[in-house]
Amino acid sequence: MDVHPLPPLLHNQPQRIATEVERLLGELAPRYDRLVVGYADCGTYGALDEVCERLGAQRLPGLHCYDLFAGPETMSQTFEDEPGTYVLTDFLVASFERSVWRELGLDRYPELHDAYFGHYTRCVWLAQEPTPDLRQRAQDAAARLRLPLQVVPTGVGGLERALADLVACSETDGGVPTAASE
Repeated sequence: MDVHPLPPLLHNQPQRIATEVERLLGELAPRYDRLVVGYADCGTYGALDEVCERLGAQRLPGLHCYDLFAGPETMSQTFEDEPGTYVLTDFLVASFERSVWRELGLDRYPELHDAYFGHYTRCVWLAQEPTPDLRQRAQDAAARLRLPLQVVPTGVGGLERALADLVACSETDGGVPTAASE
């Protein structure tokens, strides 16, 4: 299997994900028998499914990566219990300064804080592989957002199972899969 990553900051502009996946799959299709996509829907509102269906690729299940880490039922309950929940993954914790703070312009325009985060009530970190450093970074990120932090240990088992299922399903159809992933 070969993995061909796309920029993770596409998540800040989910309307671009399907187009970028389509571009990459178009480049890769002549070289591979099977293509799989390492994205959940990720805010594309079905646009990624349309691309995958049209190009004969399969993608990871779920509305977003949070479903893969914590499970769709847990995430649904999390948002139902407290709709003002801002979610962090290990990636977002580790890259918070760049992928959230600077990308949203909060380093240059701190007055935007309330416009972006004024209606959030808590920050939930889905801790896949927590370390003391990541825990401190998660606490720092929540403090910058002015939100209380809740840590939910998830591990990576859900993602691993979903990836294994995706690859196994692709392999039963024949060919060597490749993945376009976040």
